[in-house]
Amino acid sequence: MKLRWLLVGALVFTGVVVAATLNDREPNRAEYCVADVEGTRAQVDLEQARWTSLMAAMAQNRGLPPRATTIAIATAFQESRIHNIDYGDRDSVGLFQQRPSQGWGTVEQIMDPRYSIGEFYDGLVEIPDYTTLEITVAAQAVQRSAFPEAYAQHEPASRSLASSLRGYSPAAFTCQLNESDPGSAAAVLDDVNAAFGSLGGEVTDDAVVTRFTGAAEDTRIRGWALAQYAVANASHLGIHAVTFDGRRWTIEDSPDGWVEDPAAAADTVTILTR
Repeated sequence: MKLRWLLVGALVFTGVVVAATLNDREPNRAEYCVADVEGTRAQVDLEQARWTSLMAAMAQNRGLPPRATTIAIATAFQESRIHNIDYGDRDSVGLFQQRPSQGWGTVEQIMDPRYSIGEFYDGLVEIPDYTTLEITVAAQAVQRSAFPEAYAQHEPASRSLASSLRGYSPAAFTCQLNESDPGSAAAVLDDVNAAFGSLGGEVTDDAVVTRFTGAAEDTRIRGWALAQYAVANASHLGIHAVTFDGRRWTIEDSPDGWVEDPAAAADTVTILTR
């Protein structure tokens, strides 16, 4: 009888060890993203990271200043918590709670984040001197909200997200993720081109390689914008690792953020899907 219980105990202990080993290999950690710039830490969920990074990329593609990105993010924070929701006050929908009855487009169009972000920027650039206005004033001029003062509360977090995702704060945006299935490098390139416009990236095996030319500071800014965009979208695009400018981010070591990598070129962003 004692031998039987010893065997059962050994099996249970072995099971615990195996389970612990598997958990070490595939941790079930909380998934989120963080922008940390000059002491301002903005934590967002994965959907928020996806849309804020798209706002940053589209602004860069349009040649808009980082201030435009800050205003867009702050507005979406207040209107929808940066979630692409299909409901709202009266007929409001989408990231910015734009209303079909007010001429923003059809529900289907507004629910397309690229369309709604583009429409917001179209309205913003029509505001004279919007870059020098307070966020509450600039956002209200576009949105005509019933609570215009509410936008201001989101300015610090929005500025941190905009600065990092526009590439002005290197290695300041990172995501903590669990392992996921590898994505398609071709799909990653299509997504990047749709967001930024063509950056000249090439698909090589399981990687997208984008080389930047021009002045060193401009290369650094544009490269970090792409690198941190890739991290922000790593979960849904199946991105495994990103390297640039002496740094590396990998999904398995994502709690460590960007770590030093002397082999990471200062003019080339490499996005790996496996």
